Amino acid sequence: MFRIRQSYREDAEQILAVAEHLDTVNLPADRKHIEEIVDHSARSFSEELAPAEREYLFVLEDLAQKRVIGTSMIHAQHGTRRAPHIFYRVENDERYSYSLDRYFVHQTLRIGYNYDGPTEIGGLILLPEYRGNPESLGKALSYTRFLFIRMHRAVFRDRVLSELLPPLEADGTSRLWEHLGRHFTGLTYQEADLLSKNNKEFIHALFPDDPIHTELLPAEVRTVIGQVGPETRGVEKMLRRIGFEYAHQIDPFDGGPHFMARTDDITLVRDAHPVILAAVDDADGERPWAVLAVERAGQRPGFRATAARVVPMDDGRVGVTAEIRERLGLEPGDTAWMAAS
Repeated sequence: MFRIRQSYREDAEQILAVAEHLDTVNLPADRKHIEEIVDHSARSFSEELAPAEREYLFVLEDLAQKRVIGTSMIHAQHGTRRAPHIFYRVENDERYSYSLDRYFVHQTLRIGYNYDGPTEIGGLILLPEYRGNPESLGKALSYTRFLFIRMHRAVFRDRVLSELLPPLEADGTSRLWEHLGRHFTGLTYQEADLLSKNNKEFIHALFPDDPIHTELLPAEVRTVIGQVGPETRGVEKMLRRIGFEYAHQIDPFDGGPHFMARTDDITLVRDAHPVILAAVDDADGERPWAVLAVERAGQRPGFRATAARVVPMDDGRVGVTAEIRERLGLEPGDTAWMAAS
């Protein structure tokens, strides 16, 4: 039995164990940062923070093992005056010489800043031993974020950003950083990545504002600019399927591509809707797959979700098994939100 729910402060230890499997800027494998993220998430779910400051961390539980096995996140606004969204614009510089009759299109990287940024999704990690599960746990972790955005649409921005990891070296370092960012900052990739979580000033102060021609970089560096790494190719496929496109922007540290979509055009947001639940004895693997979620003020967990095989009925209700209703804490006749595959 698996369930996705909002995180709580007492989850910090188990979330740290999950973070150690990927160690990203959104969810670094650092105890102090994890405790800060979990505290910030708790205050976001309780609406103690202004919408632009909210960052929601969801956890996936193996209920039988009483264990957190995955995470995903939403940043309500990534890019503010205090902490801008920073990226490289991937642009073309066209050049033509009449006297030589030579025409070139040069790829350039130009640092960009967004102080009124989009909503960002990120922090999706699933422990390796749970990948390939019949309940499509990684997919459920991802879909839950879009369902939550639909349930709280007014909190979120009109565009959604997803930053994907590029191919990295075996030791977790970035070729792009070693040939660019390290020369401008004197920091290792890991040092800069962790520092940027709370400090963007050093990027603005030390990175050049002029465009950088990528021809000046080694071929092995140019090949990873804007490329999706093997670990996130499935995520790219999913994002494209639901309405995201490559934004011709990359992460200034690792060169990973940024994908963007209009919030209300994302199919999972657009088509999510409340349904009334009905009881069924069985919903086999041939039935439609969906994510169901409910939020109950004053209960714990307040927000909970699960993947389920559902049985659409002629009267508009959706049939689910007793196990699924137990995960959500609902009875036949209760209402849940649903995002279908």
